[in-house]
Amino acid sequence: MLTKNVFGEVAKPAVMEMWRRGFSSSFKAATQALKEKKWDALVIGGGHNGLTAAAYLARGGLSVAVLERRHVIGGAAVTEELIPGFKFSRCSYLQSLLRPSVIRELELKRHGLKLLKPTATTFTPCLDGRYLLLGHDDQHNYLEISKFSKRDADAYPRYENQLYKFCKLMDFLLDSRTPETLHWDSTFTDRLRDKLEKSAFWVRCLRHILDLGQKDMVDFVDLLLSPTSKVLNKWFESNILKAVLAGDAIVGSMASIHTPGSGYVLLHHVMGETDGDRNIWSHVEGGMGSISIAISNAAIEAGASIMTNAEVSQLMIGDSGTVKGVLLADGTRVHSSVVLSNATPHKTFLGLVPQDVLPEDFLRAIKYSDYNSGTTKINVAVDKLPQFHCCRLNNPEVGPQHTATIHIGSASMDDIGSACQDAWNGLPSKRPVMEMTIPSSLDKTVSPPGKHVISLFTQYTPYKPSDGSWENHTYRESYAQRCFSLIDEYAPGFSASVIGYDMLTPPDLEREFGLTGGNIFHGAMGLDSLFLMRPAKGWSDYRTPVRGLYLCGSGAHPGGGVMGAPGRNAARIVLQDFKKQFS
Repeated sequence: MLTKNVFGEVAKPAVMEMWRRGFSSSFKAATQALKEKKWDALVIGGGHNGLTAAAYLARGGLSVAVLERRHVIGGAAVTEELIPGFKFSRCSYLQSLLRPSVIRELELKRHGLKLLKPTATTFTPCLDGRYLLLGHDDQHNYLEISKFSKRDADAYPRYENQLYKFCKLMDFLLDSRTPETLHWDSTFTDRLRDKLEKSAFWVRCLRHILDLGQKDMVDFVDLLLSPTSKVLNKWFESNILKAVLAGDAIVGSMASIHTPGSGYVLLHHVMGETDGDRNIWSHVEGGMGSISIAISNAAIEAGASIMTNAEVSQLMIGDSGTVKGVLLADGTRVHSSVVLSNATPHKTFLGLVPQDVLPEDFLRAIKYSDYNSGTTKINVAVDKLPQFHCCRLNNPEVGPQHTATIHIGSASMDDIGSACQDAWNGLPSKRPVMEMTIPSSLDKTVSPPGKHVISLFTQYTPYKPSDGSWENHTYRESYAQRCFSLIDEYAPGFSASVIGYDMLTPPDLEREFGLTGGNIFHGAMGLDSLFLMRPAKGWSDYRTPVRGLYLCGSGAHPGGGVMGAPGRNAARIVLQDFKKQFS
């Protein structure tokens, strides 16, 4: 019999508790090893970016230890078996943004990473019996979109081609460190090298801009600055196609599609790829935690040490204002002159660093950054596949629609706007905007035969609702049932198929995974919080006001998503600084 937690959701099975008890002896041995050594670098947080940074640092010859607070590595890219036989990708749920350079350089496929491409890309059922099913074939997409608008079917390839043009510039920016100003006293040689590096960056950037040409560059700026609704209204006329595309612009945020600058997030979610194919969001065999495991395998092979159940409570700062190491929650002191934080900027600078060592203007910038999130993730175990009435099928076998990203509750941009307005009024959306994915449609390793794992990424849910509390079981249950009932409208019988579920509201995401405000990106992805402005103006190059402390998580450039870019870029900066310090 499955047990329930305090919120009534399915609790972790006893086997996980037994695993944790069995781990205690090795934990003590690892703690002793930490005490006895001064490390070249410590990484706070075993999320995918922290693991990526550790892998590159270890490959660069540094002794590295990763300290993870939870009992399992992966951060938000994690797989957990919360119901026996059902393995959930608890937070992140699809892969597209992981940088090809990280996959290639760390040889992640050799280390076990296996990507599963969906048969179709997006599926949007309508209450009137119609649906839009897009896939990899241009002719098929043309016919599908033509069901709603011939004009849109003609425009769609041009729209995609324009975004792909912009992606070439974005690829360069994602894989590059920012041309930040030097912070510390430096030699003439350092200043000269810095000027040359900045010049090289801007020359390469200008080359990409010239390749675009003036017209495309103006269109690119227009996309960056415009509301998503303006961008899509300019291209298309059918409500359903605009709603499908608009969904990418509001993932993980409290922003409206009518917010200026939301067009960038639209681009952020189409610039990824799977095996060279753009805008293909793939499942990962074994769940998203398999990405983190593959990266950790690469890090361990290079010589890194990874420790779980190792919560960092504070950074140790010397009299000169430089890092000396970290203090663990159990009192253990771990020594190193370099620390990389994969925690959020808010957690790092307002929770781990003593306040008197940071500049006041920097602290204010971090404190008043936007950490709002409207995300609630629900992971569901079901005893059968959902059957969508618009498909007019009652087939227990997996169809293309089951492998796709399924859009529920948003047949128009007005639906998305209304859901957002509810949250701005302090209320969980009456009709939540949902992305449903069914990883078990392609991955047979995550659920028992004949049963399935379903991921629901839902919006919008405020951190502190005005009509109740997420700490209240009845209130939580009412939101989950609201989501299940909405799915019933499109796939009758879904609610009855639910075996159990795990729900993560914004406060849960903050408490369980350290995501300040529940924000999955470690901070909003607005134009005022990107590139040279991330995490704060003047500190975008992974260095911080504390000598020896670096950021390597999603709160640093280039931002959130399972990318690995912040970890890779931060490690390159650390290796450069380490080489200068000891050369």
